[in-house]
Amino acid sequence: MEFVHKSVLLNEAVDALSVKRCGIYVDATAGGGGHASKIVQSLSDDGRLIAVDRDPDAVAVLKRKFENQSNVTVVNDVFDNIKSILQDLSVSGVDGILADLGVSSFQLDSAERGFSFHKDAPLDMRMSKSGFSAYDAVNTLPQDKLKQIIYSYGEEKYAPSIAKNIVKQREIKPIETTFELCDIISASMPAKAKRDGHPARRTFQALRIYVNRELEMLPNALNDMFDCLNADGVLAVITFHSLEDRIVKNAFNEFCKGCTCPPDFPVCVCGKKPRGELLFKSKTPCESEIDENPRSRSARLRAVRKL
Repeated sequence: MEFVHKSVLLNEAVDALSVKRCGIYVDATAGGGGHASKIVQSLSDDGRLIAVDRDPDAVAVLKRKFENQSNVTVVNDVFDNIKSILQDLSVSGVDGILADLGVSSFQLDSAERGFSFHKDAPLDMRMSKSGFSAYDAVNTLPQDKLKQIIYSYGEEKYAPSIAKNIVKQREIKPIETTFELCDIISASMPAKAKRDGHPARRTFQALRIYVNRELEMLPNALNDMFDCLNADGVLAVITFHSLEDRIVKNAFNEFCKGCTCPPDFPVCVCGKKPRGELLFKSKTPCESEIDENPRSRSARLRAVRKL
């Protein structure tokens, strides 16, 4: 199956970068190359794009897509390593970074990747295809840890009963497939709770976030990406659920915060000045994009410019 991903907020995200023809840009989650391709269209031969993705399947596609583009460098890595990535490429600063935090359509639609609760497959959910998997999580983590993950990362109020039944079932045999896990989740919830979307949606989201360290690495990654910007450079981030959007919003607000002196101080003594400015509050997909790509419904774009 070819790695494809319908880029969300494509024009809005690339427009936010205000691409300079000779600038250096990073697509930190390049996936199928949709955003990256649009960025490259605005670059001259003297400009440069660094396309990063942790998924080896995505990297293989990106290398084929840009094999004739001498100004594109493809890197197989995680975006929280942005400083070491740029250091290895002898790049001291960049003019823009884009990070689309969503799961690609390829990852969701490829049954063997184990991301989807709609397809029966081995439990996996690893974006990098290596390391700790969802199978490892449900079959080895203590009940209290599973409950915490499902409640915190999935905002699932039935987390206690789901975690309890996961542990109970794995004592009989390992939980090996997505549908086996779906059955356990469904049996852990009352009938009325199953009427509002698929019962496994929140638990699968939670396990995916945990396995891929999505929220764990995000705060430091945002700080590092902002640090790597040149003056007037832009960091644009697309989120897909409230947990990660809150982290991005708070980080961007912190970049833009100036004086922290108490309001009753007659003059500023802290000397703190804003490091950035918000380009806009946030942007969401228009109705036509949502109709064409329902998975874009929850997307939200935020962008900050470095002063």
